[in-house]
Amino acid sequence: MKLGKLIESINGKAPEASPSLPECEVDTFVIDSREVKTGDVFFALSQPEYKDNGFNGEFDDATSFVRTAFDAGAAACVVRPDRFEEHREDIEEFRDRLIFVDDSIAALQALAHEVYLEWNRPVVAVTGSAGKTTAKELTAHVLAASGRKVLRNIKNFNNGLGHPLTVLRLAKEPDFDIAVLEMGMSTPLHEIARLCRITPPDVAIELNVLPVHLEHLGSIEAIAAAKAELVEGMKPGGTAILNADDERVAAMAAMSKGDVVTYGIENEATVRASEITVRGFGETTFTLTIGNEVAGVTFPLNGRHNILNALAAASTGHVFGMSTDDIAKSLSSVAAPPQRGEILRFKKGFTVVNDSYNSNPDALVSMVSMLCDSAPADARKIVVAGEMLELGPDAAAIHRRVGKDIASHKIDMLIGVRGFGSELVGGAKDAGLLDAAFAADSAEAGKLLCEKIRAGDVVLVKGSRGVRTEKVIEAFLENFELEGENAAAAE
Repeated sequence: MKLGKLIESINGKAPEASPSLPECEVDTFVIDSREVKTGDVFFALSQPEYKDNGFNGEFDDATSFVRTAFDAGAAACVVRPDRFEEHREDIEEFRDRLIFVDDSIAALQALAHEVYLEWNRPVVAVTGSAGKTTAKELTAHVLAASGRKVLRNIKNFNNGLGHPLTVLRLAKEPDFDIAVLEMGMSTPLHEIARLCRITPPDVAIELNVLPVHLEHLGSIEAIAAAKAELVEGMKPGGTAILNADDERVAAMAAMSKGDVVTYGIENEATVRASEITVRGFGETTFTLTIGNEVAGVTFPLNGRHNILNALAAASTGHVFGMSTDDIAKSLSSVAAPPQRGEILRFKKGFTVVNDSYNSNPDALVSMVSMLCDSAPADARKIVVAGEMLELGPDAAAIHRRVGKDIASHKIDMLIGVRGFGSELVGGAKDAGLLDAAFAADSAEAGKLLCEKIRAGDVVLVKGSRGVRTEKVIEAFLENFELEGENAAAAE
């Protein structure tokens, strides 16, 4: 892409640009000055953009790093005029390579939309209150098995910055056949609608609507409306893939601008799983039915929630013309994304399920149920659960209720971590669980569990990113040796 086209795409102004600048070819766009390489374009983000685009917290003014970006070889930098005035003394000399915009995040998104339009291939978008990353990875895996080259967002690149940065990869690597992109939200600022304007989905996958982000959205109805923006933002004539087992998701069929494909376990659906059998950690079998076609699946992930994620992926494969047999084969070779249900087996004889990426009440109880269903009958079942964030004014009561639910699954030990983790412990004790303890932070929880662990135990570690329950996993890895394939993967 020529810089002249970039300037036009983002409605930028470059009044003092050198005559050669618009003809400069660029294909890499960054927001971290430490990542800038020769020929890149640096977008200098600042607090006003973050606030206007729904990002909570205080952020550095990246205009102060414009000089650093040019020193690293940047071809141009995108800045706000008011931020330039504040930093004029430091960056005045670069005026001939500065592009001025009113909002650098909006400019980044506009550029991503332009790159998407030039690429002009199908987009599959995934949202839901839980399971987005796993469903995205499963969907990408299934579609890749059909021979397609699949672009997908990495890490947690599912917001107003991560999404456009993912799409902008297409400027340098346009040979992807399809994009599978998760879309997240946490505020009432129509985040999913904004993402859909960047890349209107050809296929919109809705996983579930759960009581998360209540602190910002206030009610489950508001959460459902925010998630429904994905179906509303779908291309006319596209396909909505909806979870028939979630009534709020199923109701979104009325909003579809095209076809509807449903999936489920309990309710009638286009794509279904039946005859589910859990043989142990890392092996669940079920029968996959799509229309009149049936195939057996040996699935390496555990839990009903992961089967539903697999059905969402299977539905996408079906939409893109894959046979039921081919879909079943692809699902048999998947792996859990890091920190999302990955199974770690240790030489000492205990097993840990690492689900440290995120947590909410429904997801936590679902994972506890998975633990109890998958563990050997004689195993000690241990849960390490971090406090759940953004639950609003009823957070304490919600944690206490969930603690009771956890204890009702007949686990043997609970460690609640940080803050409202004490309410999890209190609720579990109210329900009769004797071995329940509170840890002030994840490091303390890791130390406590390392002292208590023994051969034969099965452990679930579940927490939100803010609680850092991955520190419990780090404590295990420091004190105990992994076995077999786990050890090789960790090297």
